[in-house]
Amino acid sequence: EEHRRTHDSGGGDEFFFGRSLAAMEQQLELILAADRRIVRHPPPVLIEGETGTGKTTIARWIHRRGPRADGPLVEVNCSALPETLAESELFGHEKGAFTDAKSARIGLLEAADGGTLFLDELPSLPLPLQAKLLTALEDHEIRRVGGSRMQEIDTRIVAATNADLRRLVSEGRFREDLFHRL
Repeated sequence: EEHRRTHDSGGGDEFFFGRSLAAMEQQLELILAADRRIVRHPPPVLIEGETGTGKTTIARWIHRRGPRADGPLVEVNCSALPETLAESELFGHEKGAFTDAKSARIGLLEAADGGTLFLDELPSLPLPLQAKLLTALEDHEIRRVGGSRMQEIDTRIVAATNADLRRLVSEGRFREDLFHRL
């Protein structure tokens, strides 16, 4: 992968994408231009591409160059989340929500509030969790596992996959409504 970070004369971070990604910079600038017009709840971004094509670099670039650069960037590889803990990792949990929940814990969606949550390998999430993520995207609210109250969040979702989501949708392995929302 041919990318590196350099510093511009203004002291900010700049990315050099290399030949393979430089052609995309104009498209990425269009995303940022749209972001600047939306004060709250910018639309999610879906990055599709083969392994090693720079999806993570693009997600970081979108965050660092966009209006949420001062907020947190939280990254998670969805394929690394154990299925039994994925909901708690994303949405958090309240004390006593399950056997090992000795105290309340915020989830990644809440930790990224005011910033960006990068969900790499998104299709790895189980279908029921995809439905809950869709609701969070649409309503800008979450409820921790074992919780009773909804909490507003302002988290930008950037998702990435190397899978063919259209094929996964047709096979019933990825939610069509979430695909269209992304």
